[in-house]
Amino acid sequence: MSTQDKWPMFGFIGTGNMGGALSRALRRRVPGENILLSNRTYEKAALLAAELGCAAERDNHAVAAKAEYIFLGVKPQGMAGMLEDIAPTLRSRRDRFILVNIAAGLNIEDIRRMSGGSYPVINLKPNTPAAIGEGMSLYLCSPEVTEGEEALFLEAMEGSGRLSPLPEKLMDIGGVLAGCGPAFVDMFIEALADGGVACGLPRATAIELAAQMVAGSARLVLESGKHPGQLKDEVCSPGGVTIQGVRKLESCGFRSAAMEAVIVAYEKNRSL
Repeated sequence: MSTQDKWPMFGFIGTGNMGGALSRALRRRVPGENILLSNRTYEKAALLAAELGCAAERDNHAVAAKAEYIFLGVKPQGMAGMLEDIAPTLRSRRDRFILVNIAAGLNIEDIRRMSGGSYPVINLKPNTPAAIGEGMSLYLCSPEVTEGEEALFLEAMEGSGRLSPLPEKLMDIGGVLAGCGPAFVDMFIEALADGGVACGLPRATAIELAAQMVAGSARLVLESGKHPGQLKDEVCSPGGVTIQGVRKLESCGFRSAAMEAVIVAYEKNRSL
């Protein structure tokens, strides 16, 4: 069996930031011949297809007709209209396919209602670091998705980073924490770099130091199994430099601001 024969066809409807990140991640495991892309602007899909060595289709119906795993990468506000448009194509199919929703604020039943059929659905909540294999993606399969189909999906997505199953009731907050979090961390990195620049570091050096520090600190949390508070305490020597920085962050409401950012993003996600 060739590598190509092992894999089904994967299709992406929407090649924006998240669709692009996941298609890049998928390409690490799956041959280009098994990946189809479509986008509202064909040129954008064609450009990404050229990068990945796969095919770009001129309309969503082609992906809906051919792909066995159909990634729905449009914005939540546009999902109903897009699914209504491709619904006749989905209904006409006699082979098996799975809809993979990556839009925020939509659950399995939303996708079924919008698509007009009781199709197998995987609800996937990824984040942009998936593009470099360092993502944190959450997923939930509808009961119709078989163990074999789930296993193949997870194998195909190995190049995205970590994947973890999560119950439906926790999917919204889990998706916000993992999905919105990169923007919050990017702001933190930028702010740390600004502080370094204010004290004389060249901009590029400050960004490199801050970014690698964050990457290494995150890896230490994951691999050590220690609570982040314990790791923080290990850096804060009595009467030392670090504890003074921590004191300043606390006086400025750093932790409260981070918590409120997650909560307000969750509330917005629920209102979509």
